[in-house]
Amino acid sequence: MTTTIVGFPRIGAQRELKFATEKYFRNQITAKDLRKVGKELRKRHWLELQHAGIEQIPSNDFSFYDNLLDTAFLFSAIPVEIKNSSLSNLDKYFALARGYQGEEGDFKAWPMKKWFNTNYHYLVPQLTNDTSFQYHGGKIINEFLEAKELGIITRPTIIGPFTLLKLSEFGIGVTAEDFTQNLLTAYGDLIADLSANGAEWIQIDEPSLVYDLTNSEIQWVYDFYQRLLTKKDKTKILLQTYFGDIRDIYHQLLTLDFDGIGLDFIEGKETKKLVESGFPEDKVLFAGIVNGKNIWRNNYQTTLNLLDSLPVKKIVLSTSCSLLHVPYTVSAEPFAPNIKKHFAFASEKLAELKELDLLQQNQQLGLLQTNQKLFAASRVEENLELHQQIEKLTETDFIRKPDFEERRLKQEDALHLPLLPTTTIGSFPQTREVKHARVALRKGELSQAEYDKFIKQHIQEWIKWQEDVGFDVLVHGEFERNDMVEYFGQRLSGYLFTKNGWVQSYGTRAVKPPIIWGDVSRKEPITVKWSAYAQSLTNKPVKGMLTGPVTILNWSFPREDISLEESTLQIALAIQAEVLDLEKNGINIIQIDEAALREKLPLRKSDWNSEYLDWAIPAFRLVHSKVKATTQIHTHMCYSEFGDIIQAIDQMDADVISFEASRSNLEILQQLQDKHFKTLVGPGVYDIHSPRVPTKTEIINELHQILAKVPQQNIWVNPDCGLKTRGEREAKASLVNLTEATRIIRRELTDGQDTN
Repeated sequence: MTTTIVGFPRIGAQRELKFATEKYFRNQITAKDLRKVGKELRKRHWLELQHAGIEQIPSNDFSFYDNLLDTAFLFSAIPVEIKNSSLSNLDKYFALARGYQGEEGDFKAWPMKKWFNTNYHYLVPQLTNDTSFQYHGGKIINEFLEAKELGIITRPTIIGPFTLLKLSEFGIGVTAEDFTQNLLTAYGDLIADLSANGAEWIQIDEPSLVYDLTNSEIQWVYDFYQRLLTKKDKTKILLQTYFGDIRDIYHQLLTLDFDGIGLDFIEGKETKKLVESGFPEDKVLFAGIVNGKNIWRNNYQTTLNLLDSLPVKKIVLSTSCSLLHVPYTVSAEPFAPNIKKHFAFASEKLAELKELDLLQQNQQLGLLQTNQKLFAASRVEENLELHQQIEKLTETDFIRKPDFEERRLKQEDALHLPLLPTTTIGSFPQTREVKHARVALRKGELSQAEYDKFIKQHIQEWIKWQEDVGFDVLVHGEFERNDMVEYFGQRLSGYLFTKNGWVQSYGTRAVKPPIIWGDVSRKEPITVKWSAYAQSLTNKPVKGMLTGPVTILNWSFPREDISLEESTLQIALAIQAEVLDLEKNGINIIQIDEAALREKLPLRKSDWNSEYLDWAIPAFRLVHSKVKATTQIHTHMCYSEFGDIIQAIDQMDADVISFEASRSNLEILQQLQDKHFKTLVGPGVYDIHSPRVPTKTEIINELHQILAKVPQQNIWVNPDCGLKTRGEREAKASLVNLTEATRIIRRELTDGQDTN
């Protein structure tokens, strides 16, 4: 028996990759400097895996931005205009990741979406008639040879053809089938190159196989791999899956000439049953038995029982998915020993794999006894009052009165907003000055009074700026907040926080998910102080800004000893109390962000309602069910595909919903029209995750597209998302263009020139 992992975090223990890449973006270091940082991180990670006793070490799991973008570049499947530009290869890569405005042209970034049911975001390849997949060497072979020089024969990993096509978007008249032969040649050339250079195993990732598959998709996968595997020669091929089970295609895959198959035993509900139905003796099962998405210790006895039940001769112990989704290490976290012993981050999961391997061989049995004691002891004390409050909830607690249409009329009378009201999503740029002030407060270098004065000054400046520019609904800017989940968690009971528990969200963006340790309740008002202060500075409405219960749960590391539903209801009651306090303090518009609503949506549609939406949507309604009819409830969602759950979103019963839309080319508009979406909507009119400034003409064109699909009285105008990560200059320039473009469109509508 051996050990391996699907992939390892790449940002570095101290986020070295993030800081180096951002320096490169600011022209503070060269491309050579950036590549050197990447090389040092890869070496450090490979050696750590080797030292931990991991016997099969992956390579090419590293990325400067995103692995799907890497795959597209590896196969030269990039837009012709960027391919033919005089930008360096690295800058072409980053142009598709972030967009580019400069002497070499004006290129928009590829769309960005959530990676399956995680908080990681991937870049969506755009495949057109001009796209051609060709392998000419590059990153994957270079990193394999890099490790080989260290004496480590790695297992190169690559996103598979089915997943690559499944996650791509296609131009007019183009289909996935158009690229079959092209991809066969490209993947075949890749296998041949790696084989010629000494690769013993190659890992092909096909997480899309855990979705509901059609008969034609099953046939495509079978036919493609039947042909591709004839080219493998002596190199062994591992088909790696994760995020669920592969029940639709399991038995067909067993008949193909794969040498190993990687299965997820954590999220794969049917995986154990599938393996028990049969597994070939000539194949290796890469068993994903250590959770790659949560931070709790593995229950060794449960895992050993599972392994003992499997009728398989050749097993490699692995993680359920890449460790990209957990922090680097818990070793330096300042938790008390009786708390820290319950956690396993990426480095600790390596040790768990090794220990399970030893125990499976009946070695060092004391490890099992120690682990059993950990799980036998009581970890937290229940909040009985909170549990009783949840038990007493009835159906009426989840229903807001009066209904949407009646509320809409009352809100129009109360708020007096113009046609196409303008607003932002919530946060303004967190400058170095803002971040330094927060650190100074934490270190005691600033008093609370001095810090409050600093925050008030920023709120004053941005409230005035919003008024001067002409926004209709203002925000206070969230300068006091570090993160939209961590900030709330720090003010709720039941949470723990890491010092350095960073997890990559996309590109250079990392988040520090809090840990739900026990029962969650609100200790005191969280946001009222700053929202009320901002409202006191203006006669225009200021939105109260909250994070919704589902997003707080989904962007935390959840408990495993109670259900996700119960945890979410606990959080919902806490946020409900905050909503009512904001209302009491004169905040008449309250935004409850549910950016991560889709994140834990089961990948199989048959499970959507019973396992998730049937409790997630009511949890949101619980938060706002007791507010007055004149209080306008907003929510915001971003970087996921929402079209197929539009009706469920409408059932959230918010008054206004803003969506990410610009990177996805406003695709959601047709879906809103088709489903007769009643809630007022603010499709984002420009992409805030790119540094490029949208022109007024671009925003006008976006608004024309929106007006063609959505009644003008139902439209709000806003960016895609919050502006926390943007620079102040680009943020202000973009927002000025947004308000000026909106005024132009209002005049068109007033003059009867619109074509709606």
